[in-house]
Amino acid sequence: MEAAAVMSWTLISEVPIPHDVAELLVQGEQPYAAFKTLRDSAIFTTKRLIVRDAQGLSGKKAEIYSLPYSSINMWSTENAGTFDFNAEVELWSKAGRIKIKLGKGIDVRRIDQLIANCVLGS
Repeated sequence: MEAAAVMSWTLISEVPIPHDVAELLVQGEQPYAAFKTLRDSAIFTTKRLIVRDAQGLSGKKAEIYSLPYSSINMWSTENAGTFDFNAEVELWSKAGRIKIKLGKGIDVRRIDQLIANCVLGS
């Protein structure tokens, strides 16, 4: 991936943590919260952000992105405005810049606190 490229994900709503996420976790890693994305889910764990992106017509093929909190250098959050319907989170990491758009029902300050706890608490 090019350093100048910007990855972008959209979190639509909070969902229960998927049962099959356990197969992705390392020893001692615990899931905190999960969110529905356009095609699959994003899971905040004690060590990283995991984004699963279902692909193909059936959605059985999946690409999994794993962003360790240790690679995040800085982040910003922006709440939704009058004409802006989505709040946004931007992460600057060793892999590049990542934009996360938040659906109307997701509290941007909760996400900000979640990221702060994960990045600064580790």
